[in-house]
Amino acid sequence: MSSNTADLNPPPRILLGAGPANVHPRVYQAMMAPILGHLDPDFLHIMDETKSLMRAVFRTQNEETIAVSGTGSAGMEAAVANLIEPGERVVVCVAGFFGDRIAEMASRYGGEVVRVEAEWGRIIEAEAVEAALKAAGRTKLVAIVHSETSTGVHQPLEDIVRLAHEHDALVMVDTVTSLGGCEVAVDDWGLDACHSASQKCLGCPPGTAPLTFSPRAAAALRSRETKVRSWYLDMTLLDNYWGGKRAYHHTAPMTMVYALREGLRLVLEEGLEARISRHLRNGQALWAGLGAMGLTLHAQEEYRLPLITTVRIPEGIEDLKLRRALLYDHNIEIAGGLGILAGKIWRIGLMGVSSSAENVLAVLQALEQELSAQGFRLEKGAGVAVADRVLSEG
Repeated sequence: MSSNTADLNPPPRILLGAGPANVHPRVYQAMMAPILGHLDPDFLHIMDETKSLMRAVFRTQNEETIAVSGTGSAGMEAAVANLIEPGERVVVCVAGFFGDRIAEMASRYGGEVVRVEAEWGRIIEAEAVEAALKAAGRTKLVAIVHSETSTGVHQPLEDIVRLAHEHDALVMVDTVTSLGGCEVAVDDWGLDACHSASQKCLGCPPGTAPLTFSPRAAAALRSRETKVRSWYLDMTLLDNYWGGKRAYHHTAPMTMVYALREGLRLVLEEGLEARISRHLRNGQALWAGLGAMGLTLHAQEEYRLPLITTVRIPEGIEDLKLRRALLYDHNIEIAGGLGILAGKIWRIGLMGVSSSAENVLAVLQALEQELSAQGFRLEKGAGVAVADRVLSEG
């Protein structure tokens, strides 16, 4: 019996939302390589190369560096599951949707969660973490999001890491959005557990989550009194597959590992510093253009994230109507708000391949057209002109 479905033909969107971002052609090409067995020596060699590339991008020498088979949330849960035992105290910094997700995961794994909260759009202050650590007593882990996807805030880490270590706590950092687009220096910053995702600044499809554990985190894992509650995400088992014994654990998604390997190669070919500069320049041009259009940015000014810009929706503008017009009339995807910011902000992503001068100007021009169509008064062409000037000066 023949199928009535048509050939697969999704439209090639300009992805300027909160992720995924567009994928580099070389990554697609890598995914067409032949499938190998999960213990084939050639595939194990590819895994070794991918580990080495991840270490270079994370800027770490950590032996325990793997790619979790799953999205960024799987990497997050792997860090939580392996480092928290029931009854252990965990200080979680919550200033957005994904900080809240870490707190929820930590609670499900039996952690005694102490939340340090800030307004969604502002950073977590080091003084608040210090007060929580002093009040909480013995703490196993301090967890924080480096670049909060839901708010567009770029969180400084140095003082919080120092305070955590002074209280003999491990530090877990979510770099799902920032890795490959902002500075991430696992060893220099003293991060104990750091996870990310393939689909944002690394320029790959979703499906793998880079994860690295410091020697301190690895020692804490080995000294657990209870088994890791998640079998699939147990690093003691995953390490035996990604290195060491090469023992079968699960059938790895070969094409996704191929994609990650190529995405990481592209990051290093461009150069981390050059890549960070590109993302910052394009982010600054977008901020300037939006300001010239009379729009208000949401994130705390000195801590804005150039990878995801959050914009307050003007009064009288229909959120969904505008985003649908961008998608269907301009072929551009931007994201709406999450959680308490749903319906209040737009999130415009400039990550990886999607972070380009052409995309900055395209989204500003499309926004001008659709805002004007809804009656928002602005100076025609002002946003594009100002952004273009910033890009030229950069």
